[in-house]
Amino acid sequence: MTTSRMRWGDREHMTTATAGAIAARPVTHAGRPSFLGLMRGEWLKVSRQWTFWIMVGLMFGGYTLFTIILSKGANLQEFIDHHPLAALAMLTQSPLFLLRVFWGMMIIILTARLIGMEYSGGTARVILARGVGRLQLLFAQLSMMALIALIGGAVFLAFAGALELLGVRTVAGNLDVFKAADATFWADTRNYALSVLISLGVSILLAAAVTSVTRSLAAGLTVSVIWFPIDNFAFILLILGDRLTGWDFWSLVSGDFLGLNLNAMSNLVMSSHTPPAIGGLFQPLTPVTGAHTLLVTAIYAVAFLAVAIGVTATRDVKE
Repeated sequence: MTTSRMRWGDREHMTTATAGAIAARPVTHAGRPSFLGLMRGEWLKVSRQWTFWIMVGLMFGGYTLFTIILSKGANLQEFIDHHPLAALAMLTQSPLFLLRVFWGMMIIILTARLIGMEYSGGTARVILARGVGRLQLLFAQLSMMALIALIGGAVFLAFAGALELLGVRTVAGNLDVFKAADATFWADTRNYALSVLISLGVSILLAAAVTSVTRSLAAGLTVSVIWFPIDNFAFILLILGDRLTGWDFWSLVSGDFLGLNLNAMSNLVMSSHTPPAIGGLFQPLTPVTGAHTLLVTAIYAVAFLAVAIGVTATRDVKE
């Protein structure tokens, strides 16, 4: 009986010790958030930013006002009747140009805020402590921003298209202007839309690289936002340098600026059959081809992505 009791006690002691050892084991990553879960979390962060909804409202409201003003114009009917292809180009390129400029700037701001808030707010360490990899978090943020850019752009284009159809119907009384569009025109429009997507994509990578390097919301947001304005302002300085010195250096170096190549791309993807794209004022001083603009943009995109990945993977999060 005593031996039996001792064995039972030893067994109870061993069971308690085993339970304690199991409880003391480090938690495995079985409960680590999934990639889709991380993306969902990033969307919640974006959706709770009042600046995001204000900018979206401004874009939709601004284009509504633009369409109303355009439909009230005295010369729109004459423009549609005498220059139907140019009128169609204006109708299709206007929302795409707004996406490239306004929505592109919005995407830069959102990306910089999404990444910068984690470091400035000190929440990056909390997320990583839960078993999330640093690159996993970065790719989730980039994926969510790409998804927001695509879905937001598609919704806006559908909204703008409906407004324009209504405006043309109101002014002209019919939609006969679309009969002027041939296969070449729609191919050019598709290429222009692809150039807008390329611009949005490299904008996301730009903001990600800058913010990953600075690890500051203020610095990342500032540098990312002023990148393209400075890039375009450099066009004026390059012209001055070219005229004052007469050196080919200024015109040649202009072919390596990201913003100038993106501006030129929108025109170079269009055939001579379609009127020139809207907003292609600041372009390289030296003649460039569509392949050149794509190559320069691809080099910048790869460099931005490499910087973001390299910095995120190698630098410890100490904030």
